Amino acid sequence: MAIPILICDDSSFAQKQLLHVLPEDWEVMITYAKNGQDALKVIAEKKISVLFLDLNMPILDGYGVLTQLKKDNSKLRVIVVSGDVQDEAHKRVMALGALDFIKKPVSSEEIVRVIKEYGLDEEFIEEEEHPDSDLDLLDAYREVTNVAMGQAASLLAKVLDSFVVMPIPNVSMIENTELQMAINSATARDYTSAVCQGFIGGGLAGEAMLLFSDSSYDDMAKLMHFDGEMDDTAEIELLMDLTNILIGACINGIADQFDIDLSVGHPTVLGRHLKNKDVLKKGNNKWKSTLAIDLQIAIENKNINANLLLLFTEDSIPRFNQLISYVAA
Repeated sequence: MAIPILICDDSSFAQKQLLHVLPEDWEVMITYAKNGQDALKVIAEKKISVLFLDLNMPILDGYGVLTQLKKDNSKLRVIVVSGDVQDEAHKRVMALGALDFIKKPVSSEEIVRVIKEYGLDEEFIEEEEHPDSDLDLLDAYREVTNVAMGQAASLLAKVLDSFVVMPIPNVSMIENTELQMAINSATARDYTSAVCQGFIGGGLAGEAMLLFSDSSYDDMAKLMHFDGEMDDTAEIELLMDLTNILIGACINGIADQFDIDLSVGHPTVLGRHLKNKDVLKKGNNKWKSTLAIDLQIAIENKNINANLLLLFTEDSIPRFNQLISYVAA
């Protein structure tokens, strides 16, 4: 008899990736949900035996689902599948009753392991519903970045000994003239420090821009154990350290998913204590069209506000789409 399975992930791209690595001889009926609220509705209306649960979702995230299931004393077997690979994230989901935690992108070996370890093995795939057959590229960009940011967040969490709140990437195709609006949308703060770092390789190229709120320096300095007065030299050193951690890990995370090499250039401080309108005046963006991915950086219970903007050149977009199609195939 087929096992009823629910895959809960806001990304249809991630749903397809997970579907592709399920064993062909595992007999299941699959239902999909795009967020935690939808998942709880499905669970209330249908008999579900196994839930593969993403953490980083709109409306209700995976933590919220686990909290509600624990409150309901649910016996549902939950396997968390997430790009947030922080140790603290793993501890929290296990404390909330998850059976196991699998990092994205998911491998067939890991799926086979949990099936055998928790006695989930049956035969044959029979899908009850399908995610959309057409590949949603914006959704795919979002999911690839989400996985990459999970690696960056894990590294930052270890350096700061704090929990990094995983952002939901905001993805858009914009013209060069709209980039200022994207920066304004990314950060509503009055004064910002900005660092830019180029990357290239595997047919991809672009710039990563870290926008850091002036009000965040004191808390970040404490977390990174900076001693002494937060003068100009200390601010620049802190910016460079934060840039190397976030941008380096995020770009490497993208490269790893596509099995390509991406070289990252030396970071350049565009300026400190800038108005948003002045950030681009310090940069060197000459592209006509840009794939822009905005990631808001937040540290739990700390007054730290920052955004990481990934800006891919127009020439990179066809190659990015090609790489995504290889992964999704």
